[in-house]
Amino acid sequence: MKRYVAHVMGMPISLALRGRHTDDELAAQAWADALDVLHTADRIFSTYRADSHISRLNRGELTVVDCPPEVAEVLRLGERARLESGGAFDVRRGGVLDPSGVVKGWAVERAAAAFNRLAGTDYCLSAGGDLTCRVGPTSKAWRIGIEDPFDPEKIAAIVPIRTGAVATSGLHRRGPHITDARNGETPTALASVTVVHRSLTHADIDATTAFALGPDGPAWLHARPNRTGLAILVDGTRQIIGQTARLSSRSR
Repeated sequence: MKRYVAHVMGMPISLALRGRHTDDELAAQAWADALDVLHTADRIFSTYRADSHISRLNRGELTVVDCPPEVAEVLRLGERARLESGGAFDVRRGGVLDPSGVVKGWAVERAAAAFNRLAGTDYCLSAGGDLTCRVGPTSKAWRIGIEDPFDPEKIAAIVPIRTGAVATSGLHRRGPHITDARNGETPTALASVTVVHRSLTHADIDATTAFALGPDGPAWLHARPNRTGLAILVDGTRQIIGQTARLSSRSR
């Protein structure tokens, strides 16, 4: 198995490859192509770059029509999430556009497409703890550890993933960066929410939404189709969502 590491979009990006193409020219080119996708997403969507399309939109220098088509795609995803969450998830806050809650999972999923052309090769691409994986029909599943929000040196659960994605939202790593868009407050009912789904785009959005919904988050997530999840409440209580056979929870 070969590992690659970079830092893009303000977060660590790591790749694990195993199989036929792990340390050859095809693997190196796929890694370079994946990083190019992420760098492009950063140039378009970063709220920290004055020259990004999102920053220029917020300053009124551009309209969505003037931007690359990826902007309209991300905004559509954000609007869909706003409607499905009853307003708890929203890429617009006080007239300011910030699609960060959509872009990470969306961009990493797009970047991972570069590895689909590596025949006979399994991959696991991770960005800031959220990841998307693929294995061949005869390969073992990747075993993904979910961090314990009360002790980052411990694992709260193990998720076997063949082809799919895992995303976790919480405050223990980045502080109070998630708010309920309906009231602007940071939720306090949940310690972390993990979502397993075939798409990292939707797993990432749903994990953030469920966390933003606070005490209503686990029930909202349970009603979502084809999702598995783990909600850890601030009192340590754990709720496994969906297909429980796919997720093994560990006690603290």
